[in-house]
Amino acid sequence: MHFQKITLVGVGLLGGSLGLAIRQRRLSDVVFGFVRRAEAAAECERTGAVDQATCDLDRAVEAADLVILCTPIAQMRSIAEQMLPFLKPGSIVTDVGSVKGSVVQQIETLIAERGAHFVGSHPMAGAEKMGLTAARADLFQNAVCVITPTAKSNRDAVQRLEEFWKDVGGRPLNLSPEFHDDLVSRSSHLPHVVAAELANYVLSPAHPKEQAMLCANGFRDTTRIASGSPEMWRDIALANRKYLARVLGVFIEDLQEFQLALGNEDRKNIQEFFEKAKQRRDEWCGQNASPSPE
Repeated sequence: MHFQKITLVGVGLLGGSLGLAIRQRRLSDVVFGFVRRAEAAAECERTGAVDQATCDLDRAVEAADLVILCTPIAQMRSIAEQMLPFLKPGSIVTDVGSVKGSVVQQIETLIAERGAHFVGSHPMAGAEKMGLTAARADLFQNAVCVITPTAKSNRDAVQRLEEFWKDVGGRPLNLSPEFHDDLVSRSSHLPHVVAAELANYVLSPAHPKEQAMLCANGFRDTTRIASGSPEMWRDIALANRKYLARVLGVFIEDLQEFQLALGNEDRKNIQEFFEKAKQRRDEWCGQNASPSPE
């Protein structure tokens, strides 16, 4: 799938990685990047993430065939409203946000009124480090890239997005926005909450100074994602609070069952708890030889 102009609204980890992948694979004649600061624009061009970067949203979006919103989800509606007058009729707009229900609800009709097509996307790829310096062209290689069409979605736009995500190395998967949000509340959002609480609790200054000295690789690996952007994860948690609150409740109940087994010195249930976890993870790893970081 080839485009004449692709615009990345926001050029951080995901936007920068997309730009590198698009340019490396020659998927567009030109890649534009919209950023807030002139210094960032110069950095985008210097690193090769885009052909041209600008702080002018109208210049970035004008005549673009594909516009990809790579900003925090809390900013997407405002950005969409600002770029409406400059959108090319028939163009495709998508995003890379971790929550889809609220984004689709806020933006789909807005974009349609301009004669363009919005279809949500969420590449299951990322890292704990944010920003353009962490971007890499192979970030989406073998990553599942969720596309969330609705009954209102333009079929041709959905098909072109599927081909686009394939072309940057991903594996497209179509889900409804609501089903997507339900699934990622368990597989992505809950792990971030757990990692953050582990870091908060174990590394609390209330504990002896020797505590941190006894945190080895297991703790480092388990809490890696707690180094993600607090602002971004605040917005994600709030946007998906309906599903995240529900899975947190189930998770807490499971921990309470384990706590009860400990109190009862229930060797059988404690061993089964760890055996089941090992079996399920080993099977998952066997089916996903190179799971994408998220």
